[in-house]
Amino acid sequence: MSTGKINVSVENIFPLIKKFLYSDHEIFLRELVSNATDATLKLKHLTNIGEAKVEYGNPIIEVKIDKEAKKLHIIDQGIGMTADEVEKYINQVAFSGAEEFLEKYKDSAKDAGIIGHFGLGFYSAFMVAEKVEIITKSFKDEPAAHWTCDGSPEFTLVESDKKERGTEIILHIAEDSIEFLEEYRIRELLTKYNKFMPVPIKFGTKQEALPKPEDAPEDYKTEYQEVDNIINNPNPAWTKQPTDLTDEDYKNFYRELYPMQFDEPLFHIHLNVDYPFNLTGILYFPKLDANLQVQKDKIQLYQNQVFVTDNVEGIVPEFLVMLRGVIDSPDIPLNVSRSYLQADGNVKKISNYITRKVSDKLKSLFNENREDFEKKWNDIKIVLEYGMLSEPKFYEKAGDFVLYPTTEDKYYTLAELKEAIKDTQTDKNGKLVALYASNKESQHAYIEAAKSKGYQVLLLDSPIVSHLIQKLEQDNENLTFTRVDSDHIEKLIQKDEEQISKLSDEEKENLKTTIETFVPKENYTVQVEAMDSHAAPFIITQPEFMRRMKEMSQTGGGGMFGMGNFPDMYNLVVNTNSELASTILNADENAKESLVKQALDLAKISQGLLKGEELTAFVKRSFELIK
Repeated sequence: MSTGKINVSVENIFPLIKKFLYSDHEIFLRELVSNATDATLKLKHLTNIGEAKVEYGNPIIEVKIDKEAKKLHIIDQGIGMTADEVEKYINQVAFSGAEEFLEKYKDSAKDAGIIGHFGLGFYSAFMVAEKVEIITKSFKDEPAAHWTCDGSPEFTLVESDKKERGTEIILHIAEDSIEFLEEYRIRELLTKYNKFMPVPIKFGTKQEALPKPEDAPEDYKTEYQEVDNIINNPNPAWTKQPTDLTDEDYKNFYRELYPMQFDEPLFHIHLNVDYPFNLTGILYFPKLDANLQVQKDKIQLYQNQVFVTDNVEGIVPEFLVMLRGVIDSPDIPLNVSRSYLQADGNVKKISNYITRKVSDKLKSLFNENREDFEKKWNDIKIVLEYGMLSEPKFYEKAGDFVLYPTTEDKYYTLAELKEAIKDTQTDKNGKLVALYASNKESQHAYIEAAKSKGYQVLLLDSPIVSHLIQKLEQDNENLTFTRVDSDHIEKLIQKDEEQISKLSDEEKENLKTTIETFVPKENYTVQVEAMDSHAAPFIITQPEFMRRMKEMSQTGGGGMFGMGNFPDMYNLVVNTNSELASTILNADENAKESLVKQALDLAKISQGLLKGEELTAFVKRSFELIK
């Protein structure tokens, strides 16, 4: 037997571990199971290369609770340790102070698959245990060792009579951590952190139905046998080659990741790269609506099949955090701060790689089955439009697959759109005008007016569309986007032909003054315009620039300072060639007021602006007119 002090110069390493190393005490189980996995896989490697002359077999890791004795056991059949190795890996955690301890920890996380030195991951046990034992037997022909420590720097190390290869760690759970003696809590943690560990993990047993014998009588009762309850899937889909997986395999894996999610993913992207860093994973595009407040934290980050976090901002490009799936990379350090991740060179490369891979997949989906891609467009567009705004590398490739749908359900790429509208929608200055609507229903009258002129109208209805078209205009010199209700149809795309007005200049001025008397100046600017006599007499439009800046301000970034709270301003365009214009001019004062108010309310209805008290008054007034 030997006794001694663990070689640390700070008086007690354990408060330090609690304070700095782990933010969450539950991590201890992840660390200990990870160490057990590590020990098992090391043995596999040594047997494969002939260095360990033992039978690898089918090792498992077992987690057991002994509630009465307040003990938790983690048992593996891995490489094991000799007494000398226990001395080296467990006792000689030599640091001169807290600073060096943390530095050492960061480096070891990089070097060694799991938290580096067996000792560091192992010491997380003291966050929940008042005493820890290690009983271990090496694959080498040496006696087993039994190490005990009660959380102070003192330890004991004696020989053990353990016969089977591997390591058993026994945690004597402290009073403030007895939750970790509850079966449901341990199952929850194993499922969270170790669901896809590469070695089978046993947690208790379960009843499994035996197959029904062929000659079974009619009243045969199903027989059951007790089998190990293996709680993990050691070979998850992302560890396999895409060629070995079917669409159904990908869908089943999605259900395994998100058992409470009832929607089917639209498509998946299998990531697989080994240079200049290692990265595997599967990303799924779920159905997304236009609401940007979608639930994030759905992508799970693993390191060598060990769960790290589901907060992947900084690793996954920002626009893709709305996706779901798994990313696994041994090059991502465990347990480090967000600022460390963002400064890490590998992390930046990984983010760029994922952007490129997603772009390539979208392009191939578009090229292989455009019709299917168009059907899915509305479910994925918000992610792609956001990507164009936030990732320059994604924006560069987006022209190959980003679509611009029309109100008639035609889908164009930007290049196709320019070609399709150049003959009809080029204004007198040679500028291409792309007309768009944001709501098919409320802007119906404006869409119809544009269609009657032979114009095509895009349907761009996501909340960030103002930002997107601003960017597209900056990068396409002779292209401008104009919403169909931003001006009357003759002025949306200015051509050389001019309409002649039936009214003289003096009559137009009188008409304008009359209408301004009855229209609230704080919301409306009155314009009198010569238009087609069949066009609506009163049209409400909202100037493109002001409206767009306001929208951009409301959805964050862009726009002019404070525009989000700016009152809505509209133009009231009066058609001087309409019969109503002449009727208003020639009516007496009382009739003028009721004609203008009725016409204004009708124009407001077509823009969805007549609400509440005003709508009630309009309905009442309209009934009076048809008595």
